[in-house]
Formats: sequence, C-alpha cells, structure tokens
Amino acid sequence: MSRISTTFAALATQGRKALIPFITAGDPHPDQTLPLMRALVAGGADIIELGVPFSDPMADGPTIQRASERALAHGMSLRRVLALVSEFRKENAATPVVLMGYANPVEAYGVDAFARDAHDAGVDGVLVVDYPPEECAAFAAVMKRSSIDPIFLLAPTSTEKRYDEVAQIGSGYIYYVSLKGVTGSGKLDLDEVARRIPLIREKVGMPVGVGFGIRDGATAARIAAMADAVVIGSRIIEEIETGDAQLAPQRVTTFLSGVRAAMDGEKP
Repeated sequence: MSRISTTFAALATQGRKALIPFITAGDPHPDQTLPLMRALVAGGADIIELGVPFSDPMADGPTIQRASERALAHGMSLRRVLALVSEFRKENAATPVVLMGYANPVEAYGVDAFARDAHDAGVDGVLVVDYPPEECAAFAAVMKRSSIDPIFLLAPTSTEKRYDEVAQIGSGYIYYVSLKGVTGSGKLDLDEVARRIPLIREKVGMPVGVGFGIRDGATAARIAAMADAVVIGSRIIEEIETGDAQLAPQRVTTFLSGVRAAMDGEKP
C-alpha cells in the first residue's frame, strides 16, 4: 500500500478523517519550508499538500498567488521543491506529501524525469490542476509506474462522465472543489457538498477530500462529518504572511491544532 492509502486506512480504523493542509514551497522563504512542514505535522496534518509555485496559478485566489510570487522571487523551482521533499523524508518517513501545481513546470522538467525524481525524493501524489483526466491517461500511467498517485479535481459542475474518467485513471484520493471559483473565494454551500459526496464515492471508489473555502475548525468539522478529508490552504497562507515570518511555524501549528481538535470532536 502507498503512504496515502495506509494513512486513510489507519484513520478509518480510528473513526477519524484526514486533515490535509496546503502550503506553497518556498513561501515566505525556502529556508522556512521545512520548519513549516514540521509545523503542519505538529498541528495534526495527516497528508501535506505542497504547492509548486507557478507564475500563472489560474485556479488560485490572491492569497495563494501572493505565496507563489514570494516563492518565485526567492528562486524556487520544481527541482528545488523536490530537494525540499527529499530533506523532509530524512526525518519523516510516514507523512504523505502531495505536490500540487500546474502543467508547465512538469512539462518543462519532462514527465518521465519528473516521475523518477519525484519518486526518489519521496513524493506520494501529484495533483496537476490543468491536466484534465480525459487528456492525461499517459501521464497518470507514468506516475503510477513510479508508485505516485495521480490525484484529480472534481467540482460542483463536474458531470458523471468526468467522475468515470477520474475513477479510471486516478488514485489516492479525490479533491472535491467545493466552490465555483478560485481558492479562498466565496461561501461554502454545505448542502451541496452533502449531496455530492455520496455520488462521488459511489462513482470513483476513492476517499474524497473537500477543499476551497474552509477557514475555521467549525466548518472543517462539518465537512469532516461528510467527507474523508478536509483540505485547508488559503487560511494557512494567511497565518504565514501575517506577522513575524520567523514565528510563522508556531502560528501555523496553533491554528491547525484547533482545526484538528474540532474535526476530532474535542471541546474548545
């Protein structure tokens, strides 16, 4: 079993749901990415989504766009992201790491070379936002040959045909985008999420994580009651960019611990 499958299986036996925080590699500075990854684990992260900074992150709102800009200004690249994962693996062999980003850096790197180097670095999954499933069966096959889960997005506008396409080539888990818009925008329609999750589970046969628009422990707890995982990104980036950068790991751990406690039904 992959680290991702093992994690979901272990959580299921405990009656708990996965907490999947997102940060952008290299934000606010490359030297702080490892401390922030450690802070996520200390705060209760089950899986880490590590953003690969890109100059045109079309699915991301202004908060994550700013994070990408800061990281790129410090010279972050896909190769440097893999080096950071490799360093993280020297101290943490258990927590799955999923790279989330866009096609351009992967294509520039070369798909086969990327799959090889990502596997060697200890990457467990890859979510490429602008790789639609109907066009990247070959990419997904290359990832799977390197024991990397190709993870795909589904949205409120996704058709049942898209569900079937994702079921055929995806693995690991499904990232359900709960809003019609970019990250950090809009208001969650929890009733719509509740309607969609059972259908997605039935069609794809994988754990379903819900992201976009989750900003506090109370909302995370409501999502956790429906889904298999809760994904939080923009709200964590706000913790990183607000206040002393050196104290960002402590702020992130404090915030995430509160979310984890709420998801586990602990009293504040």
